[in-house]
Amino acid sequence: MAKRDYYNVLGVARNASEEEIKKAYRKLAMKHHPDRNQGDGAKKAEDEFKEAKEAYEMLSDPQKRAAYDQFGHAGVDPNMGRGGPGADGFGGFAEAFGDIFGDIFGAGGQRRGGGAQVYRGSDLSYAMEITLEEAANGKESQIRIPTWDNCETCDGSGAKPGTTPKVCATCSGSGQVTMRQGFFSIQQTCPHCRGSGKIIPEPCMTCHGQGKVKKNKTLEVRIPAGINEGMRIRSAGNGEPGTNGGPPGDLYIEIRIKPHEIFERDGDDLHCSVPVSLTTVALGGTIEVPTLNGKAEIELPEGTQHGKTFRLRGKGIKGVRSSYPGDLYCHVSVETPVKLTEHQRKLLKELDESFRKGGDKHSPTSKSWSDRVKDLFK
Repeated sequence: MAKRDYYNVLGVARNASEEEIKKAYRKLAMKHHPDRNQGDGAKKAEDEFKEAKEAYEMLSDPQKRAAYDQFGHAGVDPNMGRGGPGADGFGGFAEAFGDIFGDIFGAGGQRRGGGAQVYRGSDLSYAMEITLEEAANGKESQIRIPTWDNCETCDGSGAKPGTTPKVCATCSGSGQVTMRQGFFSIQQTCPHCRGSGKIIPEPCMTCHGQGKVKKNKTLEVRIPAGINEGMRIRSAGNGEPGTNGGPPGDLYIEIRIKPHEIFERDGDDLHCSVPVSLTTVALGGTIEVPTLNGKAEIELPEGTQHGKTFRLRGKGIKGVRSSYPGDLYCHVSVETPVKLTEHQRKLLKELDESFRKGGDKHSPTSKSWSDRVKDLFK
């Protein structure tokens, strides 16, 4: 199925401002978010959410938006040949027949004043592990990523100090060579300069002619409160550098949340198992339960059964797209006494005998279960 126009997806005009695009996306994201759409319409809502997300990612980036405005979906789809040289599919086709189709598909890059082709750098991904508390409250963090800087020895030229790069004699500095076969004009990357348009007779010993060296860079990252597993944070311009002066790619920081010792997260809600003694559930009483922001109390009624769930409203997590926090669900787990003394055994036997004399009123669940078993074997 053909992709819809990104502007139509968001419901904005082609000259819409960045703020208008952001506002339209937020409205659609709130409407179609999977957490808000369950049941029969969940699949349709998920598809529309992904479609709106893709449209926003393209139109919120000035470079991608400019490419989309000029070339449509072909301008921003890496499978359509704008991701770099040697791409498969339409990219290879456009490169092979550059004179005919280059203006449509861009042959994988753009030209700078008729010189060598310019390519945008690739996007990078970084997995960042945080705790559940950090995900709930947000945090400021630093990460170290590999990056490329201009070589100080050659000042980015790639040539040995005291020498200069030469214009490639094969392509005359264009980075492309053209072969004519009949009425076809076949354009290919220059095999001598590999598309750079220049030859370096004496490469710099520090960067080996690349003009750049690999280093580590420290980035400040703000983790928004309520972020969830698998969500990504985009850091514009911190991906791989472009080729021949092209713009750099982006860095996408993907969130991984460490398993918690007490809580399990389900969307904006939290779940925990609360161990309670046999006497407490039998007699009732007040117990303390943990929350992410301290402690809370639950009043157990007399005769509370194992597996009973208590809901504490607003004690969950406020998601990044939520208007209010989720809830905390506490599941009662009755602990069976172990390592009993002889005196304790005697007391429990006397208690059990007392329960038996009282009939089924002390064990309503066992009574109903026994009745169902009898009905099964009738």
